[in-house]
Amino acid sequence: MSDQAAVGKVTSQTAQKGVLAKLIIFSLSLGIVPIALYFVTEKYVWDGNSSYAAITAVFAANVVLFAYIIVSLLDDREMMQSAEEKKLQFSNRRKVE
Repeated sequence: MSDQAAVGKVTSQTAQKGVLAKLIIFSLSLGIVPIALYFVTEKYVWDGNSSYAAITAVFAANVVLFAYIIVSLLDDREMMQSAEEKKLQFSNRRKVE
């Protein structure tokens, strides 16, 4: 029983590190992408029109946020499916014994 608990703990810690890495990446993206797009589009796309550049930056921020939500939902779904599979394997082992 303790071996199973140890494996579950290691799996949980690994999953948490992956979630933390994704959070850091998306946090940095949320700060860098809109600001960079603001200045790039203001200079090269909108010819100095800061209003259009700001709208582009807001749109980029929303895209990054939406991408984070989708990735986190997919990750959560995968974790739930793997947890259910482990429960089924554990219950099948108990029935066999």
